[in-house]
Amino acid sequence: MNRRTFLESTSKASLAFSATPLLSSFIRTEKYKTALIGSGWWGMNILRCAVQAGQSKVVALCDVDTRQIKSAQQELSKLTSDQPKVYRDYREMLAKEKPEIVIVATPDHWHPLCCIAAIESGAHVYVEKPIGHTLMEGRAMVNAARKHNCVVQVGTHRRVSPHNVSGMDFLKSGKAGKVGMVRAFVHYGGGPGEKTPAQEPPKELDWDFWCGPAPLGEYHASMHPKGFRLHLDYANGQLGDWGIHWLDQILWWSEDPFPKQVYSTGGRAIRRDDTNAPDHQVAVWKFDDFTVEWEHRLFAGNEAEKANVGCYFYGTEGTFHMGWTDGWTFYPSNKNKPVIHQDPSLDLPDQQNIAGLWRNFLDCISTGKRPVCDIEIGHRSTNMALLGMLSYKLGRSINWDGQKELVLNDDEANKLLRRDYRGQWQYPSV
Repeated sequence: MNRRTFLESTSKASLAFSATPLLSSFIRTEKYKTALIGSGWWGMNILRCAVQAGQSKVVALCDVDTRQIKSAQQELSKLTSDQPKVYRDYREMLAKEKPEIVIVATPDHWHPLCCIAAIESGAHVYVEKPIGHTLMEGRAMVNAARKHNCVVQVGTHRRVSPHNVSGMDFLKSGKAGKVGMVRAFVHYGGGPGEKTPAQEPPKELDWDFWCGPAPLGEYHASMHPKGFRLHLDYANGQLGDWGIHWLDQILWWSEDPFPKQVYSTGGRAIRRDDTNAPDHQVAVWKFDDFTVEWEHRLFAGNEAEKANVGCYFYGTEGTFHMGWTDGWTFYPSNKNKPVIHQDPSLDLPDQQNIAGLWRNFLDCISTGKRPVCDIEIGHRSTNMALLGMLSYKLGRSINWDGQKELVLNDDEANKLLRRDYRGQWQYPSV
């Protein structure tokens, strides 16, 4: 796909979404049989929105931790009279329940296998970001969605957030001028942490299944739930977690879907806990007409700048900040012109916009259109983060061919575009 084709296709998708009221989802008489794989905090955030949208009958909850299942059942009982069956093995759940919609909200390293299995069972899928742990998993997910003609929505919900949509319109209208550089960042505090001894997993948790295709690592209480993101066998650190949201915003704005060169450096200057992801990192992606920089740190909370999260788009007419809880702001280069600002409109209690993304998902299931966060879009945004981590792990820059999805003239780097799976699990190839 060339740059013009990519721009036209993404513009049409954006226009199709913006022209569709968020409350216009087709209401069918029979509710969609819906299943959740990964019933923790974030999975329940998504399922809550699905139930509140009124078009889902929850038929199954699947999780390798019975504590999470019980907590999910308790919350669900307050929202609906549905009595979902519970499973540990997603394969058994898919075979027995045959859901029409599957939510995949597992740790990152499980997204590809669960998503592809759900697609192959005939379900439409809402899969959380990042879509995979290595780059070739994402390509298999895209291929599976296209082969089976399923709607696959990725949870990059900022694409439906009202201030993100209007901010993107502002940027694409040229009001910031020609943008030559974008800086994406997350600066949240923290500290060195403490090492804790490895221990036996809780009896309620099937640790071998939790690790699944990834290495069978030692269990630390800080890893589950939530803490897995800073363990590189199961996720890709702050860049893979937070970074994808803001890199996705940049690709949404850009005419160019692929970086040409990537370099990243960083390390562990402060943290002394059980994690192994970088506690600070800088990455740079070179596109044809602009450069992208990412930076994060997991210490020294940012009190010195106006924002601690988001993107600064540096244009010839001024600087545009796309933020989260602070909306967006444009600072014109001409000091005689006023600063322009829009407040955010965020859903509570999580200050995200999952409900709008879910409504778009339902609309696309009923119409057959591609969703606003289609799996191909999620794949490219995930790749941005994974390429940054690939360079970090290699300790050198890489040259990327986005069409072929290969690193140019670098066999060592290309071997890291995938990894060997453990035991019974097979790396996806569709």
